[in-house]
Amino acid sequence: MDSHGHNGADPSTSSSSLNGGAALKNKWIQIANHKPIAPDKFKRMKGEDVNLEWLKHDEDAFKEPIVVEEPEGLGMEMPGWKNGKKFGVEDVTELVGGDTPVEVIDTITQSACPGWTLSRWTEYYKTPASERDKIRNVISLEVSGTPLGNQIAPPRLVKQIDWVEQVWPANKRGKGQYPKVQLYCLMSVAECWTDMHIDFAGSSVFYHVLKGSKVFYFIRPTKSNLDAYEKWSGSELQEGTWLGDMVNEVVKVELKEGNTMFIPTGWIHAVYTPADSLVFGGNFLHSYNIATQLRVRQIEINTKVPKKFRFPFFQKLCWYIAEKYNRDLKAKEEFPPRVLEGLRSLADFLVSEARLLEGRGNGNENLRREAKEHVPGDKVKDAPALAREFRWRVRLLLDGESGDEVPKAKNADRSRNGTPSYAKNTKRRRVARSGSTPEEEEHGEGTMAKRSKRDGMFKNFEPKTWDMVRTSDTNAGHGTVHTIDGVKPPKEWELGERHNEEGTLEKEEFEVVRLRRLDEGGYEREKVIRIRETWRPSSN
Repeated sequence: MDSHGHNGADPSTSSSSLNGGAALKNKWIQIANHKPIAPDKFKRMKGEDVNLEWLKHDEDAFKEPIVVEEPEGLGMEMPGWKNGKKFGVEDVTELVGGDTPVEVIDTITQSACPGWTLSRWTEYYKTPASERDKIRNVISLEVSGTPLGNQIAPPRLVKQIDWVEQVWPANKRGKGQYPKVQLYCLMSVAECWTDMHIDFAGSSVFYHVLKGSKVFYFIRPTKSNLDAYEKWSGSELQEGTWLGDMVNEVVKVELKEGNTMFIPTGWIHAVYTPADSLVFGGNFLHSYNIATQLRVRQIEINTKVPKKFRFPFFQKLCWYIAEKYNRDLKAKEEFPPRVLEGLRSLADFLVSEARLLEGRGNGNENLRREAKEHVPGDKVKDAPALAREFRWRVRLLLDGESGDEVPKAKNADRSRNGTPSYAKNTKRRRVARSGSTPEEEEHGEGTMAKRSKRDGMFKNFEPKTWDMVRTSDTNAGHGTVHTIDGVKPPKEWELGERHNEEGTLEKEEFEVVRLRRLDEGGYEREKVIRIRETWRPSSN
């Protein structure tokens, strides 16, 4: 949760330049209170509206934190709800076990305090604030599989999109076998402060305040802000520099008892606790912002965050999810454009892992061995082949190059100008790959196929070709071209200063029919209607 390993700094030295507990306790709060803070304009939503349909069909869904003020409709369960009893820290100890070791954070140094159990923590928490020797925090008690965990259910949407829930085998969820990050119990006393951080691997978070209150300071994960965070994290800047001074804006969000917040991928945040609090939440990776998840993971590597503070089994989870999506693509399942673009990033990442497996990681045997350990052999028998086939299928779908088993992109989700949101991002890539004739593309011998032969790009994977391809004009084969004069180029062409210029638009429509024999007997036929448009400016 808030966060594992914090910013990658050495916890024992991260605040060494700051002296005096009482002064330090409020240092960053005092700084934050005197810095420019942007107004909180994040959505407040009803629980029933936080659902999969919203996420699939609203292109702006879950790109900013959202707050649900009342939990009804979320499909969530919290301790004490069923029996109507108040639930406190002493109940946590009873259900999880008083002898259970717990990591306690000294908020002055942001470092761990060794030797704590839940019983000792409960005694400290119940001590009057004026008698506490230090301000301490518990933010990483994961309770899955305990009697307490059995009383908690994440919001319905979280369970539907969480990669672990989607693909991790049920028979491989023993201790130390899976990413145990789905249910956290956070117990914070008043005046706790957690410094600016990103949750591991940019994972998203659901966060329910059962008791008390919280204040969040958010920074949007833009490229420049993430670059600033990487520069600041784990460096000398972290000791005395307010990260907000290095970014464009900081947004303050206040949560009270009963509120639930959803934090999207990669959002940088600090957390202040105004009053003793008890919070339940969890981390999850999903398919709606894979690129940022991978970017944050690379930041962790670059800033040398210890592996114990990173998302557990990250690479293995990526292999599992790629195996699932590869099957889905074969079955012509439909996906929102945001997911498709994310799959491109995931595929590129796994191809880089495949190169390590093949010994192409600068000769580093340790990297090859580590990459091999992360491949789930129960699902992935040939990792390099899967990675390249997965990338091939994703590119076919996004970049429009012809070939084997091309599933349909889901065009219902469009950007404001009517163009599919992924089209603008892939246009230049597609131009860069041009150079094949239509006939070559139709027979599976287009640019990508030729590159595979030249570079061995699709090692261990050979796409099937079509036995017969026939192309004909849809207008009775007469090669008819429809011409319209005095029209402006289509908006989605994005022609810049020529956007309002009038000219002539030529439109030609033709049909492609492809046929092949199936291995198991029978035949498969695919019919594609293609439209070719040409716009030329009017003569002066």
